[in-house]
Amino acid sequence: MRTALVTLVLVAGVAAISAAQAPPVSPRFSNAATQARGLTRLHSLLVSQRGQLVFEYYGRGVTPRRLANLKSASKSIISALVGIAIDRKLIPGIQEPVATWFPELRRDPDPRKAAITIEDLLTMRSGLETTSNRNYGAWVTSPNWVRFALTRKLLAEPGTTMQYSTGSTHLLSAILTKASGTSTWQFAQAALAKPLGIPLPQWPRDPQGIYFGGNDMLLTPRQLVALGELYLNQGRFNGQQVVPASWVAESCVPKTISRFDAGREYGYGWWIDEVGDHPACYAWGYGGQYVFVFKELQTVVVATSSTATGDERRGYRRQLLDLIGGDILPAVRQ
Repeated sequence: MRTALVTLVLVAGVAAISAAQAPPVSPRFSNAATQARGLTRLHSLLVSQRGQLVFEYYGRGVTPRRLANLKSASKSIISALVGIAIDRKLIPGIQEPVATWFPELRRDPDPRKAAITIEDLLTMRSGLETTSNRNYGAWVTSPNWVRFALTRKLLAEPGTTMQYSTGSTHLLSAILTKASGTSTWQFAQAALAKPLGIPLPQWPRDPQGIYFGGNDMLLTPRQLVALGELYLNQGRFNGQQVVPASWVAESCVPKTISRFDAGREYGYGWWIDEVGDHPACYAWGYGGQYVFVFKELQTVVVATSSTATGDERRGYRRQLLDLIGGDILPAVRQ
């Protein structure tokens, strides 16, 4: 309960705290602050330990109230919404075929598409050709994003290999819209944002009005800490079970492996890897948007960064992970 109450104070205090300055840096995080100042693309770096905000850094021109574009870290929020929808019986379960909401899949020339499940979309194992990377531009300029995603070629059997695709998460947003009878934003407001005391701004929609599933959500760094604390506390906040505990746990169980890094695994919209020799379950977005949950350390680490370029450019991702693993986590262990 103490952790939940501290987190509530942390979230509720966003509007009351002056945005001009972050709190003074504790001596044990002084080296981390020095390293953070050397990363010009880093907008914010926050650390919460056992429900208490113990380190807070903001780059030049960035304030605590500044909304960060989560990019693909939004996928982790879509996953949480799916878990809530299943718990409320709006979606029968993870093995439910996607064709329940898109019956046109049963008429597709490739009959294997009818076997794609909710779990396949969550784990990026639909088998459908990706809408990301080289196909992203064609997808987001198409007149119907859902149809574009559903009509991609099937490159693998559903439920087998990972093919990272934002189209998969957008299909989940479309399913949430149909299953809840409201928009994804309205459902997220009522089911997730309101219980956390977080105002969730509207974000972009596709030509049919479906909120972008898995990209471009907006939250402040402190609100992202609250999201991390929610998952650290098995989906509970202020005495309320917001996300089912079983869903939180299952989201951080590896279901598949990245095609580009054998050490990086994927659950239900959350990545699983080690940072500084500590297991982490984390949300990750383009440019360097992160919400790390270190369960064994009872710690949440949030980073937001410039979205102008990918975080793999000029080794920025490695530098940021080295800062967290080499400076932040040792300070936490003190």
